[in-house]
Amino acid sequence: MTSDKNAISGVSLEKSPDKPKIDDNVAIDVKFSITGAFREAFNEKNWEKAYNNHDNAFKLRYGVKLHTSGLRKKEIGKPLETYKKVALFWTRNPKLTQMGEKKVWVQISKNFEPFIPKNQVDAQQLLLDFDEKIQFNASDLGVGKHKIGAEIHVSWFKHDYVEPFDETVNSKEIEIEVTK
Repeated sequence: MTSDKNAISGVSLEKSPDKPKIDDNVAIDVKFSITGAFREAFNEKNWEKAYNNHDNAFKLRYGVKLHTSGLRKKEIGKPLETYKKVALFWTRNPKLTQMGEKKVWVQISKNFEPFIPKNQVDAQQLLLDFDEKIQFNASDLGVGKHKIGAEIHVSWFKHDYVEPFDETVNSKEIEIEVTK
């Protein structure tokens, strides 16, 4: 492993529409990634080791809250609190496992919707890259220029291939101008 620490990185906010009217809905895309030791350790070799040690489930909890900036931060939109789950399973499907003798693969679920990635890189991206959309009414802000930021929280418990993690970061703020 080249990195001993995990981190929430690449945090960005994207808004649409660019200049909303007071009666429009505003959508903010919050994008971020988990980098470091966990991304490197989430691989076929460690999946098989964990499966053999009966550590075959993993739960990553995360949350996103949007807020206005200033002395009195006001939460806007509905905060997102959810998780992604990983289930390790034994398979005979030769299309899934890249190493010939290995037979353990992953299923990653988000909001109770399961996905089986085609390769290890897809599995890492599916579990550790995030793109969440939060919507709210422009009338919640009012007419004028407003700065919006996001607070992102990610946590998980100790497993065979990863140490526990619990971190909160704040994004850079973006400016939204609401018109009549």
